[in-house]
Amino acid sequence: MLVLTRKKEQSIVIGEGIVITVLDIRGEQVRLGIVAPKEVTVHRQEIYQQIHTENVSSSEARPEDIPE
Repeated sequence: MLVLTRKKEQSIVIGEGIVITVLDIRGEQVRLGIVAPKEVTVHRQEIYQQIHTENVSSSEARPEDIPE
């Protein structure tokens, strides 16, 4: 894991088209702004995990789903 330290209004760049900027810091919360190409999906980790779990469960065949 790469660990970077940034202050308010400072940014990091990932690849050619992704820029993450620290917008605000309030206590233990950090607000981030993300600029990315439209073809790049951006999700919070818990939402991404939920989508992944639902995709895996929907792709599993159950015996009752298969006609005899």
